[in-house]
Amino acid sequence: MTRDWIATARTLSEALPYLQRYTGAIVVIKFGGNAMGDDAAMESFARDIVLMRQVGVNPVVVHGGGPLINETLGRLGIVSQFVRGKRVTDQPTIEVVEMVLSGRINKRIAQAINDQGGKAVGLSGKDAGLMRCERDDAELGFVGRPDEINTEVLERLFEAGMIPVVAPLGAGAGGETLNVNGDTAAGAIAAALRADRLLLLTDVAGVMDDSGAVITEIDPEHVRAMTRDGTIAGGMIPKTETALKAIEGGVRAVVILDGRAQNACLLELFTEHGAGSLIRGPRRAAG
Repeated sequence: MTRDWIATARTLSEALPYLQRYTGAIVVIKFGGNAMGDDAAMESFARDIVLMRQVGVNPVVVHGGGPLINETLGRLGIVSQFVRGKRVTDQPTIEVVEMVLSGRINKRIAQAINDQGGKAVGLSGKDAGLMRCERDDAELGFVGRPDEINTEVLERLFEAGMIPVVAPLGAGAGGETLNVNGDTAAGAIAAALRADRLLLLTDVAGVMDDSGAVITEIDPEHVRAMTRDGTIAGGMIPKTETALKAIEGGVRAVVILDGRAQNACLLELFTEHGAGSLIRGPRRAAG
């Protein structure tokens, strides 16, 4: 037992430089995948977010919700149409999307954080003009891509010690609700905030090489080369594209990591080893 406490104290001591390194830093976390549907994983994630806030990090949680949206559409008997493999988000569908994302999922995450002693505020990209969007593809209906991010509301929440939890919905030119891909929304928000880190939590360990081993650190040019030769393929392509765009927009680094792993965010930020695959942008000038 004594040995366990000594190990815990040593871990805390070794974490000190990283705790100091991230004091005042903005970290945007895209939360999704299987971890969202598991109560124990949700509790663990919420505890990690509260700890981050407690040691001076300014976290922003952006979430998805595809599986629950699909389940709800099916329960309501709403049949989806698809164009080039993508769902057409018509008026009945966007009403369900907004209900599920802004209602059930957003408030569940905020409550989980509050249950761990944090002060989470749930909102969507429509609130306070946070995320204004353009239509992504007319054939896909109410689907948008971020055009303008108003960071003022997030900065005010940071100042008040609050943790923003953002549903990926935006307002179109006419005020209509537009559904935004969760990774895309997180990347746009991180770029607008010039975040120190964007953490993309997913259901795989990170970007893998052609032997299946996780690459712990990779530069943007290497990502592009691996995409061209097919090493990066399938669902990893949109995640790495989000990462590259975020870095181009001013994010210091993006990490693609396994959200199912216990304390994944803490391992990435506060240990020497880190977690997942880090894609780093150019070094920023001091000051």
